[in-house]
Amino acid sequence: MPSMHTSRDFEAELRELRAHALAMGARCERSLQLAFKAFWSGSLECASEVEQIDRHIDRDEMDIDALVLRILALRQPVAFDLRFLATALKLVTDLERIGDESVNIAERAREGHGLATEAVKSDLESMCDEAQRMLQDALEAFVQSDSARAKDVLQRDDIVDALYGGILEKMMAYMATNPGDIPGAVRVIKVAKYIERIADHATNIAEEVIFLVDGDDVRHIRTNPPPQAAAVVAPTETPEKTV
Repeated sequence: MPSMHTSRDFEAELRELRAHALAMGARCERSLQLAFKAFWSGSLECASEVEQIDRHIDRDEMDIDALVLRILALRQPVAFDLRFLATALKLVTDLERIGDESVNIAERAREGHGLATEAVKSDLESMCDEAQRMLQDALEAFVQSDSARAKDVLQRDDIVDALYGGILEKMMAYMATNPGDIPGAVRVIKVAKYIERIADHATNIAEEVIFLVDGDDVRHIRTNPPPQAAAVVAPTETPEKTV
């Protein structure tokens, strides 16, 4: 955990950075909630609000990047502080992309619902709920510096991936039997992909929290574990022949 600094200005800058990152995270959570509401209800007002929030999120990213670069230039941080600044730069990139995916989901509200959506409604709702919880827990792990909670987020990404795969299979079968509603099925597939990407970004945030708290870089380890050293096996001795 970080300790207090002798420089009050440095301490104030770090507090400002943390507060700004948390505010950006809260906006992303709100944007995602509104995007799902717009998609399910067809509300154009909610879709418009998502776009407004996204513009604020874009500004957050630029402001936080500028603040981090200023701190790096003036304070030359080390240890935990340096990891915190590196994490902040990655965190805001993932949050900004979550904002973009929320806009993509909200835009589908303008296309209207169809039978394709109803065919996978339960799975799609489960994906929405799980992605939202993953984002909430990843951000809470950042606030609390809780690497255990962040590791739990990593495991739950498999749930979203499995739901996404199931929706793809169902939509392929649906298009085969309902060729007249292929645009509706494509719309569902797009939304499922947007949600899957949001879960990936939440996973990235969780990985960043683990790096921040524990100093461990766990990126790609779940999907590409490092090769294990081959076990050394002693050669079998051949018994001597008796003459």
